[in-house]
Amino acid sequence: MKKKFQLFLLIFLLSIRLCYSQNYILKSPNEKLIANIVNNQGLKYTITYNNINLVKDAEISINIDEKEYPLLNSNVVNFKNSYINENINSVIPTKSIQIKNNCNELILIFRENIWVVFRAFNNGFAYRIITDLSNPVKVFDEKVNIKFAENFKIYFPEEESFISHYERNYKYLQLNEISEKQFCSLPALIDCNNGIKIGITESGLSKYPNLFLNGSSSNNLIGIFPKFVIQTEQDNNSDRNEKITKEANYIAEIEGSKDLPWRIFMISENDKDLLENQLVYILSDESAIKETSWIKPGKVAWDWWNANNIYGVDFKSGINTETYKYYIDFANKFSLDYIILDEGWSKTTTNILESNDELNIEELINYGKQKNVGIILWVLWKPLNENLAEVLDKYKEWGAKGIKVDFMQRADQWMVNYYEKVLIEASKRQLLVDFHGAFKPAGLVRKYPNYISNEGVKGLENCKWSEEITPDFNCTLPFTRMLAGPIDYTPGAMINSEEKNFRIIFEKPMSQGTRAHQIALYVILESPLQMLADNPSNYYANETSTKYISKIPTIWDVTISLEGKVGDYVLVARKKDNIWYIGGITDWTERDFEIKFDFLENKNYNIEIAKDGINANRYASDIKFVNAKIKFGDTIKIHLAKGGGFTAILTPVE
Repeated sequence: MKKKFQLFLLIFLLSIRLCYSQNYILKSPNEKLIANIVNNQGLKYTITYNNINLVKDAEISINIDEKEYPLLNSNVVNFKNSYINENINSVIPTKSIQIKNNCNELILIFRENIWVVFRAFNNGFAYRIITDLSNPVKVFDEKVNIKFAENFKIYFPEEESFISHYERNYKYLQLNEISEKQFCSLPALIDCNNGIKIGITESGLSKYPNLFLNGSSSNNLIGIFPKFVIQTEQDNNSDRNEKITKEANYIAEIEGSKDLPWRIFMISENDKDLLENQLVYILSDESAIKETSWIKPGKVAWDWWNANNIYGVDFKSGINTETYKYYIDFANKFSLDYIILDEGWSKTTTNILESNDELNIEELINYGKQKNVGIILWVLWKPLNENLAEVLDKYKEWGAKGIKVDFMQRADQWMVNYYEKVLIEASKRQLLVDFHGAFKPAGLVRKYPNYISNEGVKGLENCKWSEEITPDFNCTLPFTRMLAGPIDYTPGAMINSEEKNFRIIFEKPMSQGTRAHQIALYVILESPLQMLADNPSNYYANETSTKYISKIPTIWDVTISLEGKVGDYVLVARKKDNIWYIGGITDWTERDFEIKFDFLENKNYNIEIAKDGINANRYASDIKFVNAKIKFGDTIKIHLAKGGGFTAILTPVE
């Protein structure tokens, strides 16, 4: 009788907890960020930071087989609090080798075997849904209804369609100015009007569609997803466009047991702190590739932007063996690791198993081996998909080092699966992968370290046909698109223009802003495979600039943000081995910075500076190189011209 009474009491107390203990408080380790999570006729969360309301009663749910979970009357049957404090070693470090993962975690388990995991970091908040079901299911929708506390502003990368290269400008809008007909890709950046910024993106994306955000003519942003693709057909007017002819009324087909992507809110009191935020990497799946010593980041000479317009040679330039040997010789001279053979190297864009008649691919790759320069081959995604194993086997047999896969232009579940399939098969053959015409990174970079870079950005190539790649735009990218991960922007223009003199010339492109601005981008923009976009002949003609660029690494041991304001200026310091690198850029406003070297070790350093020349406002290619001595605690003053830049390389004196 006593045991029965104890069991009854236990059940009674449990029922009391289930009925009334539906509010949960989750705080960041420093207690500045507080998330109040409420399960009351639906699961909702509120976020405050430094006692400032940011998000209020945002909603979470998932629609499985046309039924929404957690159910409106569903109770939490169990919950778990834990503290996470660990160091993560980055295989290919775009910011730092060691990453601190320090957060408080709350897991809510609902009776329908739906879990929701929340994490509060000092610099952000994230959650994900986990299904723990016995059979495969269809996901009809996932509710990501973000209700902001006020009518904040947003840097809004508006999309016109889910079929996109995801290369967008960032419109600066009030939330309530965005209608129900407007939506954006990620990352998006919220300006809370009080210095606080919120970067919104996702991570842990696998076998699931990308998240987009829809307007609502209010303070809310509502998550939307591409539908599950059932049928496609080739566009007869294009070798690279595919039409979706049939979609399902759901967004994904998943296994019963599935971790959905993390929904991430990067929160910062100062714009510059966003430059150090690594929540996407922290919340990514661990590497699926165990042996990674073959993965070699580096710089690469790129042919397409400059249209192979080399000069001062004794052969006709073009997509031919002689031209690419010239590229290899150039790469060898300046210690570049790779060259890319972009569109045109193959027999046709769909026959990617043979090179064109003017190019001997095996001879070229062997020549590159002699010069210690690897070859990366451009391919359209669909011909690659149709014959994936044979194509990759052939490239491996030739001795290629990687592939640049282009024109996917979709972000649905099938295409996300395609990325993983390519990365897995490429890793088996020790091939690097650079995705272009691609959605943003969302965790696969950590899971597959051979995922060496990613476009999904309106990069320098746009100078060939638009006026949109301005210094202001460049000063926006580190706080927006780069929050997601590597950014294959392709810097390095040697023809540089003042604002009023910029011209669009497709085959002889130029950049807006100064030469020093272009060089500084090699420190500021993160890409383990970093392009030199301009013509090798132009680099030879500007040898001092080229030698300087060649010294800048593409991966980093440490990153320290020094100054930053979205759209206005960026100043960052990075360390590789024992050498420090500093990069700074400004918009079309001249600026002066004072840099105090209190982040250095207590050593003496030689400092090599590349800065705007005295006439850079009138002639943007004017650049000055200065050598000096520096030590811990010293201060220097730097002037940046309109659209200007500054780079410093600090080498310790032994």
